[in-house]
Amino acid sequence: MLDLIGTTVLTAAIAVNLNATIVTMPLSSVQKLTGVAIAGLWIGLAIALGTTGIYASATPVPAVGVMAGLPVVAAGVAALLSRKVREVLLALPVNLLVGLNVMRILGGFFLLLTLQNRLSGPFPQSAGWGDIIVGLTAIPLTLAIARNPGGHRGALFAWNLLGTLDLISAVTLGIISAPGSPLQLLGGTIGSTAVWMLPWSNIPTLLVPFYLVTHGIFFAKLAGAGREAAVA
Repeated sequence: MLDLIGTTVLTAAIAVNLNATIVTMPLSSVQKLTGVAIAGLWIGLAIALGTTGIYASATPVPAVGVMAGLPVVAAGVAALLSRKVREVLLALPVNLLVGLNVMRILGGFFLLLTLQNRLSGPFPQSAGWGDIIVGLTAIPLTLAIARNPGGHRGALFAWNLLGTLDLISAVTLGIISAPGSPLQLLGGTIGSTAVWMLPWSNIPTLLVPFYLVTHGIFFAKLAGAGREAAVA
């Protein structure tokens, strides 16, 4: 039953994130369709790999780590090499990106999986409570930014740093808690097993890279605002 609920809720979260960002981007209709097509191919690849069981395979380089990191690296390289990509990403409203992070309260699924003895060790506690805290604090921050778009830089920086560290620690703990992996250090015989199978593998392979990219955009926006303030 939990897997069915997870499939429905996570699919909705992925769709909302994709739709909200693509629609808001200052792109032509053709460019938006191209973006949706590329994202759709990546989503399809992540799910297809999940059905093969490759995420649970004991390999020196975890497939989940690759899938989580590749979109972030690709977005970073594209932003560095293309002024147009930078402009498009930086045009995304801060309150929208913070608001989308509210859905990270879905980290509560990790705690439910722990109650079912499908996760163990520090990973589900860190990932679960960390995401819940980031998601809940995103609510008042979104409202504050909506009232004063140019303010709250300190709060936004602190929240952004917390959200970034939460994702990095969750991925790291998940990898070193994978049973049978040569990198396993924690978690015992259960560890992070459930996350390497669908629908839960969609969290590290699809949602985590999306939110890491949003945090990267936040840092870039804050750095740009800091430079403008210094010049002024």
